[in-house]
Amino acid sequence: MTPQPHVTLEQWRALVAVVDAGGYAQAAGALNKSQSAVTYAVQKLEAQLGVAAFSIEGRKATLTPTGALLYRRARALLDEASGAERAARAVSAGWEAQIRIAVEILFPTWLLLRCLDDFGEESPHTRIEVIESVLGGTGEALLGGQADLAITPHVPPGFAAEPLLRLRAIPVAHPAHPLHQLKRQLTVRDLAAHRHLVVRDSGSRRDARALSVEVERRWTVSNISTSIQAARMGFGFAWFPEEKIRDELAAGTLKALPLRDGAERYAEMYLIIADPDAAGPGTLRLAAILREAVTSECGKRQPGKKAAHDAEATDASDR
Repeated sequence: MTPQPHVTLEQWRALVAVVDAGGYAQAAGALNKSQSAVTYAVQKLEAQLGVAAFSIEGRKATLTPTGALLYRRARALLDEASGAERAARAVSAGWEAQIRIAVEILFPTWLLLRCLDDFGEESPHTRIEVIESVLGGTGEALLGGQADLAITPHVPPGFAAEPLLRLRAIPVAHPAHPLHQLKRQLTVRDLAAHRHLVVRDSGSRRDARALSVEVERRWTVSNISTSIQAARMGFGFAWFPEEKIRDELAAGTLKALPLRDGAERYAEMYLIIADPDAAGPGTLRLAAILREAVTSECGKRQPGKKAAHDAEATDASDR
């Protein structure tokens, strides 16, 4: 028979809050409780377990080694409890009132919007929040619990992912750009003499690998649509996924640069359900619509199987 726990979730929550907030007073504010209630909860926990979680140094409470162990276990326990509550709510409430999806900007916007429209036909009352991100931003949204679903070239630790779409990115510029006027195969040295259009990593830890072409002249923007517009106006060159600029290529406002080496870069897009056990029917259905749409719309245009390099994948939005 499993022994009954003596420490309550509220006590574990108080311990975690003291550490995360930086003190008893701050934890009391975060939990909307009195400081004496938080102090009592932690002291009772210590007494029940026969350990000291904190040592008092001046006016500051510092974790003991035992306290650090309890803190890590408490965080995991609270996360599990929250997950169980979310799963129960999803089962009882039916389709979700809101679904948050984090999407790497490399993913074709036209395809995403079509999927959202198809989903809206089935669940018109479900609100959709789209978090558009670059490189590290999608992973941070998942790790921070800000997304129910994600499309990303990078899978954060602890998440299960499935391949969704393989994108090919090519270097392009306006047909009148000086690089096209050279009328020959280009080298990296040729590119270095011209302005490179780059999309900034939206994660808090900027990925330096995004700047793959060493140039003196560079414009860095936050949105890929701005980069595409700048390229269309002849202000520089960039790598873009073909699916992202198919209208511009067809209209002739952008033209592929005849780069001798490294003219193609590949990025594998992965589909991630943040918490498969707690995912509601709406999240699961939207994931299914995305799979179906990619197979239907992009399957016949997928590039041949080649080795995909992670560094090249991260470069595809600098692009």
